[in-house]
Amino acid sequence: MTQHAQHDSRTRTALVVVAHHRTDSLTAHTARRAAARLEAAGYRIDLLDLHAEGFDPRMNTADQPDWGDRDKPYSDEAHAHMERILDADVVVAVFPVYWQSVPAVLKGWIDRVWNYGFAYGRSKPRLAGKRMLWLALAGAAGDDPFVKDMRSVLETNLSEGIAYYCGFSHSTVGLLTDAEERPQRVDAEGKLLIGEAVSGAERESQYADFDRRVGEFVEGFVAEGLVAA
Repeated sequence: MTQHAQHDSRTRTALVVVAHHRTDSLTAHTARRAAARLEAAGYRIDLLDLHAEGFDPRMNTADQPDWGDRDKPYSDEAHAHMERILDADVVVAVFPVYWQSVPAVLKGWIDRVWNYGFAYGRSKPRLAGKRMLWLALAGAAGDDPFVKDMRSVLETNLSEGIAYYCGFSHSTVGLLTDAEERPQRVDAEGKLLIGEAVSGAERESQYADFDRRVGEFVEGFVAEGLVAA
């Protein structure tokens, strides 16, 4: 029996994937907050810090010895990560938005681990029924008109292009704007406008509001899962 089949069926597992190089970043803080809320909701937490675990995002021949064979052996590293995904009921990715997409380390994790024959390419998807939450931190101000397009691009790429393509039953993109200390927005001519940094009580209030929005995304995601169940 595989490891992912050995857990008590009543125990739900959340794989929380962190894609940031600094442990003191707002992204890492957000991942810890999300994990705490999921744990409070009854999930067992498997925290995967891609940088801390030294994950190499570069695809290699051991990961795909024969791309056309969906039953091919995978590299030991890729296989170990596949087991962690199979063991999870929900996957939560927490990352900063880079170029309206995910950082290279998270993209590489998807490239190497969500491989043909494992995550897609079968008549009965192995990841069918799992649920996905993407918590995307963006420096743009919440009232920046650009945010609407950013959200649309992320939802198309992440939910439609990845999660649903791989058989997930549900995927939510939680776009968390105002992640920078200095407010940012793009004007009509494409110029980046950066405001004055906030500090003191104003900054604490901004952090509190940010944490509140994280909580709303996580709790909404958990509630949707209970309804689906």
